Amino acid sequence: MTVVVEKTQARAQTKAAVQESPRDALAPWRLRAGAFAVDVLAPVAAVTTLALASFTVPARGVWWWISISVIGVVILLTLVNRSLLPTITGWSLGRGLLGIAVARPDGAAIGPWGLLLRDLAHLLDTVSVVGWLWPLWDSRRRTFADMLLRTEVRRVEADEPPPNIRRWVAVAVLTAATVCLAGAAVSYLAVYSRDRASDQTRAQIQAQGPKIVAQMLTYDPKSLGDDFARARSLATDKYRRQLVTQQDVVQKGNPVINEYWPTDSSVQSATPDRATMLLFLQGRRGAAPNERYISATVRVEFAKGGDDRWRVDDLAVLTKPKSPGNGK
Repeated sequence: MTVVVEKTQARAQTKAAVQESPRDALAPWRLRAGAFAVDVLAPVAAVTTLALASFTVPARGVWWWISISVIGVVILLTLVNRSLLPTITGWSLGRGLLGIAVARPDGAAIGPWGLLLRDLAHLLDTVSVVGWLWPLWDSRRRTFADMLLRTEVRRVEADEPPPNIRRWVAVAVLTAATVCLAGAAVSYLAVYSRDRASDQTRAQIQAQGPKIVAQMLTYDPKSLGDDFARARSLATDKYRRQLVTQQDVVQKGNPVINEYWPTDSSVQSATPDRATMLLFLQGRRGAAPNERYISATVRVEFAKGGDDRWRVDDLAVLTKPKSPGNGK
């Protein structure tokens, strides 16, 4: 009688073990999350940091190209680690570290294209958010991507752990952290240097801008050729054509003394190579006894040339020259 009971209990335990073994072979959610953090979150952090850095540095500049190139390398290495490496070695870095693997329900291995499609299907898990948490209560501990591709994540009891896996994971994570720090540093330095250059521009235009405009607009019939040549040297190629047209009109008429001096100014905007300034000018036109005093308000665009000299790139008259007090 005792033997029968013991045999019955042994059979029950064996049956329970058989029923529980598939469940026990499935990887728990915490192991999957840890592997995903190593394989995906670390490179995503690096790519995101570099993408943000690329928006702060000058477009098509050296640092921009470096950022884009490193982003491409990180994405390529991530695809190799997630899709190609498991078909060669049987594990990715994160899965090898935590002893799990992706397989078919019957235990068959998955090819690189299947792993790639599975990662793309994870977008559904990301959009829904719930998909990432579904393994917590699903009987087969599957995400939505697993359901679509008919895959499972199982524990792998290897005789020997992948060689130097901890070292390779440490190298990968430290490299991703270094890339993040480097991207943040480049972004900070780019923004800081640009702000500093803009502050220098503002100071230079505040000091030089009024003098440049006054010299450009001032001329005397006795030295008209030299004055006009000086004015043209203070203009960019873009504005010089418009200035020459205005000078031709003056030369064909009856030129008189035209002198301006700035009385008030304000820098509206400044970048490392451009600036906008508002200027209030006072001056005199003509000679005694027909001399009259005038005032005008202008908005001036400045541009820095290759020789680091500031020149007038555009000049718009907001208030035309008029005699003080009469408004005409």
